[in-house]
Amino acid sequence: MTGIYDDPWAYELACSFRDVAPEAGVLLAWCARHREPDAAPVRTVLELAAGPAEHAREFARRGLAATALDLNAAMCGYAAKSAARDGVELDVVRDDMTTFDLGRRFDLVVTMLDSTSHLMTLDAFVAHLRRVAAHLAPGGLYIVEMSHPRDRLGDDGPSVGTAWTVERDGVHASVRWGGPDDRLDPVTQIADDRVTMTITETGTGGDAVRTIRDLVPYRFWTAGELDAAIRLAGGLTAVARYGDFGDVDLTAPEAWRMITVLRAAA
Repeated sequence: MTGIYDDPWAYELACSFRDVAPEAGVLLAWCARHREPDAAPVRTVLELAAGPAEHAREFARRGLAATALDLNAAMCGYAAKSAARDGVELDVVRDDMTTFDLGRRFDLVVTMLDSTSHLMTLDAFVAHLRRVAAHLAPGGLYIVEMSHPRDRLGDDGPSVGTAWTVERDGVHASVRWGGPDDRLDPVTQIADDRVTMTITETGTGGDAVRTIRDLVPYRFWTAGELDAAIRLAGGLTAVARYGDFGDVDLTAPEAWRMITVLRAAA
């Protein structure tokens, strides 16, 4: 049985509630804000654990030299075909976010959609950050988007599921990612999140319905653990932290993400 990550079209549909173009604009605005004052405009960008590579494709549309890296072969193939369909140039690399070595440096590296939750140990996170530092141009930025800590440590208990619906091109999907029975292990900080996605496509012959079910291991990281990993890895300095794609403080009630901006050492 295939899971949600083996069906890139369905995964992209599930995440289509995201407004990728404005988010890419914010990421570039943060580059202008947090890079050195005399830094040249961003020209090269690398998206890690990119999946369908929606952000990398958007950067490519804006004229940047964009690279997308993912470990899943189906995701890499889908990203390459989507870029070709859209008429944008995108370098797609199949590799591991803890061991990759591309032989070149980037002005901006991003990891979106809490993909660092696939890093299950502190050693893996440190290895990941070291590879990022090795691929950043001097003064370049690494922007990493993670879930907000209250998702797992809020008043609703140690594990909070999320449900939503999306509509696109006549296709309706209902998604449930995690639930109250998906408990967070207090020692490993890992939860096996149950994922259910029901897709309804309306055609001339009636509705076609299919359901994807998966069990996705999720590693929860606190802000303090992230700071510790940054110190252990070396080569990166945290220069800002946001609670959303905008000037939302991490502690604000409306904050729903934990987005950290890291700068490469000179």
